[in-house]
Amino acid sequence: MSAPAPRRVLICDDELQILRALKVVLRDAGYEPVAVATATEALDVAAVRPPDAAIVDLVLPDGDGIEVCARLREWSAMPIIVLSAVGDEDEKVRALEAGADDYVVKPFGPRELVARLGAALRRAGAAAASDEPAVVAGDLEVDLAARIVRRGGEEVHLTPIEYDLLRTLVLHRGRLLTHRQLLTEVWGPAYADDTATLRTHVANLRRKIESRDAEGGFRHIRTDPGVGYRFTES
Repeated sequence: MSAPAPRRVLICDDELQILRALKVVLRDAGYEPVAVATATEALDVAAVRPPDAAIVDLVLPDGDGIEVCARLREWSAMPIIVLSAVGDEDEKVRALEAGADDYVVKPFGPRELVARLGAALRRAGAAAASDEPAVVAGDLEVDLAARIVRRGGEEVHLTPIEYDLLRTLVLHRGRLLTHRQLLTEVWGPAYADDTATLRTHVANLRRKIESRDAEGGFRHIRTDPGVGYRFTES
């Protein structure tokens, strides 16, 4: 039986040194890197032979990495990681709302990038193949088919909004969702800027389902200050 073909990863960055380094890192990790230096090349290459994932720099000579992300997201659900020398919250929000799955600030460690890429690909594969009726994270169980939540085997009574919020986070587990994305998905477009409502419901949800980790943080609903929340299974 022949070995499966390596997954193709599109890399778009106008810095030649970074492109070369990423090609080596990804090839060593078992991927097939496809390197380009402009937004136009990235979109052309992706259209001709769609990659399994993309890593796109925020600043490109002929455009904006966020625009590339948005254009790819019009027709593909591939994982997209945005690279940037800027750790600004507004830029991170823009990238995530354009469809990026993750945002990595330069300089970054090669192992970190490979780990994030692998996690994004696993999430994408699970989303495509899974019809799982329940998600189990520690002592928390979310039965998506029955709309039942249990903690330690005991049913947790959630309001309809609390359940819809948890369901949205669980369905995108591991992915950082912005305030606007969560508000639009759960409450509707009219509530897209109502972060106070979101914070209140997250706090209520945490009181019902959460426990603390060794560092005193919440185990499942993690906060990225000023940006949004992500659900983790640890």
